Amino acid sequence: MTRFLSLITALTLSVAASAQDSVTDIIHSIEQNNVSLTALRKTAEAEKAANHADLALENPEVEFGYLWGAPSSIGTKKDVSATQSIDMATLTGARKRVAQSKDVLADWQYKVSRQDILLKAQQLCIDIIYYNNVIKTLGRRLETAQQIADNEHKRHAAGDISRIDCNAAALDCAAVKAERRRNEAERKALLTELQQMNGGTAIDLKTTIFPHSIVERDFEAWYLRAETMSPALAYVRQEIDVANRELTLSKRQGLPNISLGFSGEYTKEENFSGVKVGVTIPLWGNKSRIRQAKAQAAAAEARRDDAISAFHAQLKALWLKQEGLHETAEIYREALKETDNIPLLKKALDAGQINTVTYLNGAKIYYEAEEKHLDAMREWQKAYAEMMAVTM
Repeated sequence: MTRFLSLITALTLSVAASAQDSVTDIIHSIEQNNVSLTALRKTAEAEKAANHADLALENPEVEFGYLWGAPSSIGTKKDVSATQSIDMATLTGARKRVAQSKDVLADWQYKVSRQDILLKAQQLCIDIIYYNNVIKTLGRRLETAQQIADNEHKRHAAGDISRIDCNAAALDCAAVKAERRRNEAERKALLTELQQMNGGTAIDLKTTIFPHSIVERDFEAWYLRAETMSPALAYVRQEIDVANRELTLSKRQGLPNISLGFSGEYTKEENFSGVKVGVTIPLWGNKSRIRQAKAQAAAAEARRDDAISAFHAQLKALWLKQEGLHETAEIYREALKETDNIPLLKKALDAGQINTVTYLNGAKIYYEAEEKHLDAMREWQKAYAEMMAVTM
């Protein structure tokens, strides 16, 4: 008996792992094929290119002048000059460090958007698994309902039961059949949406096993891990780094810029050549840029503090929600395992101990509990997925 139970447990875990892998494979496929994610990746690359577009020194300036003398006997004069302006903010690397920090910010922005898209895909998978379960359950119900409807029709023809019982069985069968068709249509619509997210490549998810989810018991311990892995929080923290580096850049822009060059004048009788040195002193305007950069840094810090507070509250609410839904699903699961009256009701109906209406009323209680269990499972899985998505 122990070996049998161990075998059943191993098979159950194997099936659960297989179901998890199928959802994981779908999410991986969508990450590779999703058109929106492809566009977001290219946008991030374009932003990085823009960040580095102005890092080089300004182009050198070359001038040449040819002057005719008057009277013509004095000859001509040629002026030649070449100048290179040197920006101290570029020379010290301050601009490059801002660009690199913005590159990291673009990567985190992509990861935030990726997180939202993959969460949507995961929740679609959960919905499809839910409908797989509903359709499977309705299939069993339809088989039983059809059998009862056929038997009741024969019994009515033989005069053993009333027309009311016969009609009740036929209506129940039609209702189950219609409900199954409706759920199949819902499932197809979700698969179409999942296909669109997969870049047009069709996906078929047939499992009835929800992804394996580990219920977190210690919220604060889990939260500390989630906070370090969240792309959204990493983004707001990176905004502070960008703002601080832009503040440093603003201060570097207050340093004098230097221009170095060569200059020459050439006439018929004399030639002059030498070096040119220039200094641009930023007396006006830089103080305003520094004040603005300080204000932006302070605003970035305030956004980080607000984001962390909101993040904690959001995850706490999701944690409480998924915990409650998991407990609800477990209550229904245990009740359904212990109180399956359908076989007893069917046996009593076949023996003529109860009529069709009594059977249907008794079966309705069980089927409603079964539906509520699946609803609770779906909502728990979706809340859990949303909670865990912060670490994607």
